Amino acid sequence: MNRNIGIKDVAVAAGVSVTTVSHVLNEVAYARVSPETKDKVRSAAEHLGYGPNRLAQALRTQRTGMLGLVSEDIATTPHAGRIILGADEAAKARGYNLMIINTSGAASLASRKADVEALLERRVDGILYATMYHRTVALPDNLATVPSVLVDSVATGGNITAVIPDEDGGARAAVEALLEAGHTRIGFLNNTDDVPATHQRLHAFRSVLGEAGLDGGAAPVESAPSEVQGGYEAALRLLSRGDRPTALFCYNDRMAIGAYRAAAELGLKIPHDLSVVGFDNQELIAANFHPGLTTVALPHYEMGAWATEHLIDAIEGKTDLSLMALHPTILGCPLVRRDSIAAPRS
Repeated sequence: MNRNIGIKDVAVAAGVSVTTVSHVLNEVAYARVSPETKDKVRSAAEHLGYGPNRLAQALRTQRTGMLGLVSEDIATTPHAGRIILGADEAAKARGYNLMIINTSGAASLASRKADVEALLERRVDGILYATMYHRTVALPDNLATVPSVLVDSVATGGNITAVIPDEDGGARAAVEALLEAGHTRIGFLNNTDDVPATHQRLHAFRSVLGEAGLDGGAAPVESAPSEVQGGYEAALRLLSRGDRPTALFCYNDRMAIGAYRAAAELGLKIPHDLSVVGFDNQELIAANFHPGLTTVALPHYEMGAWATEHLIDAIEGKTDLSLMALHPTILGCPLVRRDSIAAPRS
């Protein structure tokens, strides 16, 4: 940006007032400026190489253009890290920068309060609080001192705007894909942790089977830690039954890997003898396994971007987060089809 060019130069070039230029470049919500005039101002500013003086803007608006992001482990989790990418790209598109502090879900409330305080001391305009998996979280009280949005979590008191994945809808899509392929003996490898996804995915699994005229309550379910070994052990138990399932819905892609291993040990080929669907769409796993794993994608990028957009809108006075805090916003979890589903052979 050319520091010798001022707002008056842009106004002259665009043929409008200085006030109009200020309203357009600062995206003032209440300003009545036509789309044509906005385009003219932005084109003139770009042509002249003019950019807002951030220091002067901060003094005038009492905003720094910085957002804080408290990351509960997501900075070190490859697939959940797309939350950060979505937040960062959305922030930059609006002229903001992102400052990240990584913490642990196991950290004490006092420790997490200190992390939030570190961001507040750097005068961030607002804070995103993101967790690596969908859960209910107790929040430090100093988070309420600036506009804040939760990502992939909801507050214990439910009094902060939050965006979460559609666990029910994603599980429904997975089970419906198996039903559409002709499967009626479907098993579920579930997680043992007491988190929303464990309960919501199980409820959806049973509900969809019931809606299809099957006995969802009697459908085989095995629970285990949601890792490869847990999936392997749970799948062995289900696949060793006399009435073994012809298809498995797995709580996540890691458990699906365990199911692939169990099937191989039992001489079952995927998808010819056993169809498998996962959840998460961890691409390093799902896309590169053989055969490619059909799975449900968690909207990590979309949640990060959504939260950032609405946080900035609140900072700029364009929306009221307190009205949105009444219910969490739920984003869809689409099915990603690969090669692990086929019609049952028996």
